[in-house]
Amino acid sequence: MHHNTQNLSRLLKTARGQIDGILKMIEEDRDCVEISSQISAAQSILKKVNIEILSSHLSHCVKESFEHDNEQEKQSKIDEFVTLLNKVMK
Repeated sequence: MHHNTQNLSRLLKTARGQIDGILKMIEEDRDCVEISSQISAAQSILKKVNIEILSSHLSHCVKESFEHDNEQEKQSKIDEFVTLLNKVMK
């Protein structure tokens, strides 16, 4: 994988902190709207990390496959990426 590991690590630690905060909010029986807002913020960070990882995969792994692999392997990379996109878009 070719990506900014420090940035991804920072974002994931932030999301982890938000999730810990959400758990505490639930334990404290805090307002549902506040909890939902924090859940959305954590989801947003995770989505950003996922997009960066998929972008890296496309820019490096898929690109490399198209430069060096045969047609069957290229098609396999395309199929793999489409499957990933379908999962992300659900």
